[in-house]
Amino acid sequence: MTTRKETRRLDRVVIRFAGDSGDGMQLTGDRFTSETATFGNDLSTLPNFPAEIRAPAGTLPGVSSFQLHFADHDILTPGDAPDVLVAMNPAALKANAGDLPRGAEIIVNTDEFTKRALQKVGYAASPLEDGSLDAYRLHPVPLTTLTVEALKEFDLSRKEAERSKNMFA
Repeated sequence: MTTRKETRRLDRVVIRFAGDSGDGMQLTGDRFTSETATFGNDLSTLPNFPAEIRAPAGTLPGVSSFQLHFADHDILTPGDAPDVLVAMNPAALKANAGDLPRGAEIIVNTDEFTKRALQKVGYAASPLEDGSLDAYRLHPVPLTTLTVEALKEFDLSRKEAERSKNMFA
């Protein structure tokens, strides 16, 4: 059985990687930027660092992000509204969802959408299930689980393997 995926051709894309400070969003954005440039695209970036004193993990003040605007023609700004948001946890989703236009793509790490993590940022119910994200193209992916599975042949602890989820995304 062959599954056909919808393909859309875009003249430019704004993508934002968001997660806890320390999740490697700046590194992920930097690597994605390098790969984008390798293909000859023009680009502009906007890293967003939280305060110097690290906020508790999974909280809104601790969200870090990296935005990249790229195209095959001249780019003059890092973009206003992301076409794609990669949210590593509920805090990253909540802190960035307001910037997304209707129809934007949202990739979320479902492994982090636990009851405790949702409560920590004020979600009464999971936004992945309550219909509040119906205006977007939601892609729920168990990034942590997939990363750990992909690295199981290496001699890494689970914690060490989980640190690679940003690159897996």
